[in-house]
This record gives sequence, C-alpha cells and structure tokens, in this order.
Amino acid sequence: MVSNPQDPHSQVFAIASLAALHHDFLVHALAIKQGFDSSIYVASSLINMYGKCAMLDAARQVFDAISHKNLIVWNTMLGIYSQNVYLSNVMELFSDMTICGVHPDEFTYTSILSSCASFEYVRIGHQLHSTIIKKGFTSNLFVNNSLIDMYAKAGALTEAAKQFELMSCRDHVSWNAIIVGYVQEEEEAVAFSLFQRMNLDGVVPDEVSLASILSACGNIKVLDVGQQLHCLSVKLGLETNLFAGSSLIDMYSKCGDIEDAQKIYSRMPERSVVSFNALIAGYAPKNIKEAISLIHEMLILGLKPSEITFVSIIDVCKGSAKVILGMQIHCVVVKRGLLCGSEFLGTSLLGMYMDSQRLADASVLFSEFSNLKSTVMWTALISGYTQNECSDVALNLYQEMRGNSILPDQATFVTVLRASALLSSLHDGREIHSLIFHTGFDLDELTGSSLVDMYAKCGDVKSAVQVFHELTIKKDVISWNSMIVGFAKNGYAESALKVFNEMAQSCITPDKVTFLGVLTACSHAGWVYEGLQVFHIMVNCYGIEPRGDHYACMVDLLGRWGFLKEAEEFIDKIEVEPNAMIWANLLGACRIHGDEKRGQRAAKKLIELEPRNSSSYVLLSNLYAASGLWDEARSLRRTMMQKDIQKMPGCSWIVVGQITNLFVAGDKSHPSCDEISLALKHLTALIKDNTFHDFLG
Repeated sequence: MVSNPQDPHSQVFAIASLAALHHDFLVHALAIKQGFDSSIYVASSLINMYGKCAMLDAARQVFDAISHKNLIVWNTMLGIYSQNVYLSNVMELFSDMTICGVHPDEFTYTSILSSCASFEYVRIGHQLHSTIIKKGFTSNLFVNNSLIDMYAKAGALTEAAKQFELMSCRDHVSWNAIIVGYVQEEEEAVAFSLFQRMNLDGVVPDEVSLASILSACGNIKVLDVGQQLHCLSVKLGLETNLFAGSSLIDMYSKCGDIEDAQKIYSRMPERSVVSFNALIAGYAPKNIKEAISLIHEMLILGLKPSEITFVSIIDVCKGSAKVILGMQIHCVVVKRGLLCGSEFLGTSLLGMYMDSQRLADASVLFSEFSNLKSTVMWTALISGYTQNECSDVALNLYQEMRGNSILPDQATFVTVLRASALLSSLHDGREIHSLIFHTGFDLDELTGSSLVDMYAKCGDVKSAVQVFHELTIKKDVISWNSMIVGFAKNGYAESALKVFNEMAQSCITPDKVTFLGVLTACSHAGWVYEGLQVFHIMVNCYGIEPRGDHYACMVDLLGRWGFLKEAEEFIDKIEVEPNAMIWANLLGACRIHGDEKRGQRAAKKLIELEPRNSSSYVLLSNLYAASGLWDEARSLRRTMMQKDIQKMPGCSWIVVGQITNLFVAGDKSHPSCDEISLALKHLTALIKDNTFHDFLG
C-alpha cells in the first residue's frame, strides 16, 4: 500500500483498505508510527474500523484520546453505538456533545433515531422528534426517513403514517420504510395499497420494496398477486437479484408452489444463506430429504447454516416417526455452537420434543439452558406439559417461573389459564386472573377468551359472563365461542342460543367451533328440531363442511332423545367415513334406550376402529346386561380378558381449599374415605326420600 502522508484523504483510504483485511491493531500501530493518529480524519477512520469489528471499547479509547473533536468525530462515535444498539451510550454521548457546544446535524439525528427503533425505546424517539421540530430539521429528507423508520420498526404505525403524509418530497427510502413497517405488523392490505400509490407516484420499486411486498404475499398466501410481482421483477431486471430473488423463493415456498421456488433458485447466479433458508423452509414439510440435501449444498458452497436453517427442519420433525431425525439435528446444532443462548432454537426444540411426547427430553433440554431463562422459554415448557395432559406439572412450573422473578406475558397467561381449565382448578384460575389485573395487562381477545373458558369449565358461569361483558375490545369469534361453549357445557342452552343470536347481530361470522357449541346446547336441552335447523344453517347458509365432532354431536342429539333410527340413518348419509366418536355416541344412546340390535351394529363398527379401547366392550356389555342378556355380557367380558383389554378405572376430582382431591373408582386410599362414604350414604338416602331439595334449601 502506497499513500501520500501529507494527504488526509489518502490516509483515510489506506486505513479503510487495511481494515477490510481485519488487521485492526496493525493498522492502528502503523497510524501511530507514521504520526497519523493525530489527524482527525485518521482518528475517525480508526473509530469506524473498530466499530465495524464490534470492538467498541477500542473505538471509545480512540475517541477519548482526540483533544479537539469536530462534528464528524462525534457523529462517527454515535453511529458506532447506534449500529450496535447501545442506546444508553448513544444518549449519554449526545448529551456530552451538546454540553461541549457542538451543534448536531441531520446525520446526528439519524444515528440516534435508528437506535430508538424498538417498542421499549420509542418514548425517547418521541422526545427526540420534539427536539428535531424545534431545531428546524422537519424538512430534511434524511431525518424524516429516519423518523418513519423508527416509528414503523417500533410498531407505532399511526405516527409513522402521519410523518409520511407530512413529507412534501419522498424517495425510495421513505416508501420502503413505511411499506416494511406495515408488512412487519401484518397489515398486508395497507402495504399493498401503499405499494400501488408508490407506483402511481412514478417511483419505480427497488429490490427492498419488492422484497417487502413479496413477503406480504407469502404471509397471506396470495399466489396470484405474487406472480404479478414476479413479472414486475423480471421487467425491472430484479428476478435474479440476491435480495429480491430470495424473497421470490420465500413467497412461492409459503404459497406451496415449490416448483417455481426451485426455478427461481436455479436461475440465481449468486445464493446466500437467506435464499437457501427460503427454499429449505418450502421443502421441509413436503420433502425432508431434499431439505437436508440443500443443507449439504450450503456447506459445499462454504455457507454457514443459520438458526433459521435448522428451525425449518426441526419444526417438521414431530411425532415418533420423525423425532429421531430431529434429535440428530439437535446434536448438529450443539456441535456447531448454535444452541448457546439461542432462545429461537431452544423454543423450537422444546416444541419438537413436546409434540413428540418426549417430556423427559424436553425437561433435560430446558435445564441445560442458563439460569436466566426467558419468558418465552418458560412458556414453551409450560405449554408443552399442558398439551400433554400434565396440567398439574404445568401449574407447578408456572409457580417456579414466578419464584425465579420471571414475569409472565399474555402467552403465559393463556397457557396457564388453559391448564387451570383442564384441571377445573377455580382457585388457580382466580389467582391468575388477579395477577393479570394487577400487572396491568390489557384483556386482549386471547386472554379474555381464555378467562371466559376457564371460568366456564370450572362451573363459575357468573364470572365467565362478567369477564365476557368486561371485554372492552371488539369481541372476535374466539371470545363469542368461549361464551357460547361455556353456556352449552354447563346446561344453559337458552343462554347459549341468545349469545349466538347476539353474535350474528354484531356481524361476527360464526365458525365451526361456534356451531359445535350451539349443537351441544341443543343436545343437552333436547331441542332436536332446533339442532337440525342449526346444522342445516351451518352447511347450507355458511358453507361450513362438518367435522367428525359435528356429526358426533348430531348423533348424540338424535340418539339421546330416542331417535335411534334417525341417528343411524344420519350416519349412513355421512359422506366421510364415520369415526369412533360417532359410533360411540350411537352405542351409548342404544344402551340408554335398550336397543340391543342397533347397539350391536354400532359396537361392531366401534371395535373395528378401536380394537383395544375398553369402553366399546364395556358399553356393549352394559347394554346386554340391561336387556337381560347375561350370557352375551359374560362372553364379552371373557373376550376382553382373552385379549388382555383392561378397563381403566374412572376418576373424578374436587378442589377443596388449595388441595385437589382425586377419587378413583374402587379406590379406598383417600385419608377421609370413611367420612366420604358416610356422607354419600346420607345424601343417597335423602334423594330416595325425595327430600333432597329440602336438604339443599
């Protein structure tokens, strides 16, 4: 390298050239040896060099050693802190700068604003915006773009849009910042509208705007719009651009068109980790072998697989058949050092083990993370135990999480409320509700619906109704469903239908869950005609294709109230293969009404579907016994013994105080067993004497 020692610009170029070779200390030593370190230009380049290498302490030492700092030096140091998201250092340095009498320019403000581009720091950005207005920088294009970018990235889209509309002159950066913001906040319709406005204003899309709007297409799976944008990318010569091309692959993959995604990939002259990840994510659910081969291809090209690369594979390695491959990926991730402190990978692996019912492996993985586990990690573990019917463990983990001073978020609350509902633990549910209230969380659709569901499943319908009416946000279909199902499960059929009618008047379109709740209410109340009407409305007015549970509910409705012939005819008309639940409901109805022949037919179908399920045999045996067919009943019991089919004893539980008391049929291990038996005998006697209502009064 040859440079003119008298030319500061030559010195800057020389420093930058060596910095690109990562010889950081050699460059600095050379600058000191040749006496360049006193040059303000060289010092700025040294600061910049150390900043790019994330050596912030070294950059600050160079900065502090400069006796007479100009605006360029201050801006360089501010930029370094901002790029590395050291907001406290940015604000402290900005304060020092103003104390030293150095007046900020547009580059100063853009650096500071970029570090405020997150939800927790947007308040500081607001304050800085006020200063920018006072200082007269509101007409500056760079500053305006930074303001839009800051508000958009922080999710403050109203402020971002307001600032955008105030601009008299906009460039690509302005349009890209606002479009990217709406796409990130999943406001795809607004993003599409802005993209059209940009074209009408004569601004030609670049790779950033194209990539953003293609991402919106992938998010909501609008393949036809994505294909139109593909044509536009070809017209603009951006189809094989690394950035836009990767977004095209991502769009086609998310829309399920893996063939076109592969074609784009094949035409790209240069590929990045992003383009590989997009294609791997598309192949993984359909062709796991091809996804794995793409990772090998990445390694051959010298590209390092990222966390996203492996998460795409891990997310499909669920269930007993694929979890072994997932465990192998887990080993690779550990070997490559990607798991250390990676919440993203850790949560994905936890989900894989939980979905594969490997609870012990999930627990070991969780324990291997540092003591400072995040809310996301705790919630993933708690959710896994809840979905695997270990709600008691889930609630214990929740208490442990709080004991470790980890604050729950709305996802945590939804998970533990579900666990409380499954256990019918009203005490735990009320405690969680109290914490939601005292921590200042707003009742969004999910949290509010979870509270309604929890109270309803715990039998406290009054509290469920109160929460439902306290929801200040516009109730979505989930909220309405929670209340309808809550009334239906607790036998309040009229209230369930009343809420259903209110829902229709509120212009909320019912879904499959809504109709299942209404049908359940009709079944419990014996409203056969109304139930048939509701089923007709669901299929013919709303075009909803019934699921197995809808058919099962209709069979229960007809069979429970003695319409056994109609129930069997209804099953015969079902276009799909009837499932076990449907035949079990018919068999149960036959037992209630003593229809032995029809019950035999239902039992035969049920045993074909679930040959190891004891309840099918027990129901049919009870039907035989009720019909006086004792030989057939005994023969069926012998068949169960020969096939080693054992009936699991039924159980129930009740929460007294904070203790859950479990009762299993035939079990006498409860410490208060004698007292309980006496109380039951007393209640039975009262019922037989028809004095039970007087006793309750």
